[in-house]
Amino acid sequence: MIPAAWVALVLFTGLFAALLACLEIGYRIGRHRARKNSEVGFEGIGAMEAAIFSLVGLLLAFSFSGASTRFEARRQLIVQEANAITTAYQRLDLVPTADQSELRHLFREYLNARLQGFERILDRPLAKEEFARAARIAQQIWSRALNASRSDPTQNSSRLLLPALNQMSDVANQRAVALQTYMPELIFWLLVGIVLMSGLLAGHAMARRPRRSWLHMVFFSAIISLTISVIFDFNYPRYGLIRIDAADNALLELRDSMR
Repeated sequence: MIPAAWVALVLFTGLFAALLACLEIGYRIGRHRARKNSEVGFEGIGAMEAAIFSLVGLLLAFSFSGASTRFEARRQLIVQEANAITTAYQRLDLVPTADQSELRHLFREYLNARLQGFERILDRPLAKEEFARAARIAQQIWSRALNASRSDPTQNSSRLLLPALNQMSDVANQRAVALQTYMPELIFWLLVGIVLMSGLLAGHAMARRPRRSWLHMVFFSAIISLTISVIFDFNYPRYGLIRIDAADNALLELRDSMR
């Protein structure tokens, strides 16, 4: 899989060039209309330009907000998984001593498989294999914990350990869904299309000047392209420049603390 950082760079370059081209096309159309009829060449379009530029601003703001919200949700799920695994691991003290050693070993293997799956996420088949291994280990943990709880006269393991294992499994499923949750492609391409059309209008509006303002053209194209590239990068926090890997430290520290 191509890292999202490279895709974002290509996206920025292509969008920057496309916006410059749209600005130039819009400018030439505007200059042509102005030469034909300078008095009415720009009449009655101010309200439409303002509406479209406002729509572009809203789309950029909502897209950026949605991407950052998904990023934060993924980070919070990592914290929730660390807390869920910690709680379940601590409650292994409730099962009979003879069963604790094997369960603790399975917990370490489970967490290690989960971490390796996310570390190898660029290789989807290998990551999928690690997640499948983690799921199999989770099933073994559940079966052994269930058997151990049956021989517990206090039933504390049934009341406390099994719900903790359920929570651990639930968070893992939530992370699997979050891993596949991105901005809908239709919304992304709609954003790109409207931005390009706004470039045409911006170039047309600039045609009121006898000469192009290259400074404004370059800055407009660069800022819009950079914003959309960052939104794209936010959607892939395991692949691009904006990474969520630092949040994995909670799980790494937990794995190292398991003895």
